[in-house]
Amino acid sequence: QVQLVESGGGLVQAGGSLRLSCVASEPTLNSVAKGWFRQAPGKEREFLAGINWNGNTETYQESVKGRFTISRDNAKNTVFLQMNSLKPEDTAIYYCAASSLLFGEITDRYEYWGQGTRVTVSS
Repeated sequence: QVQLVESGGGLVQAGGSLRLSCVASEPTLNSVAKGWFRQAPGKEREFLAGINWNGNTETYQESVKGRFTISRDNAKNTVFLQMNSLKPEDTAIYYCAASSLLFGEITDRYEYWGQGTRVTVSS
């Protein structure tokens, strides 16, 4: 079974940083686009960042542009989200996701999802 497992969440004060990781169980997912999403309680899931299959292209939601950076290390089956200058409104559960389209560019459709890691930013 294909699995994505996020880690790196926690409690941080406003202005601080966290680095999230997402490890895939199968190297097949190294050949697909991946993304990071977040969902706060009672709110819609929100797209944050996407990266194409080989890490050459990135895109970001406007609210995190310049603060968050998505990257990947396919040799380690891992995608990262570096989060800097965190704000209380960044508090949410963060999810990574993977497309099923081989060698794909950034997409808004994802087949595989992790279970999420919680990020809490205090004032």
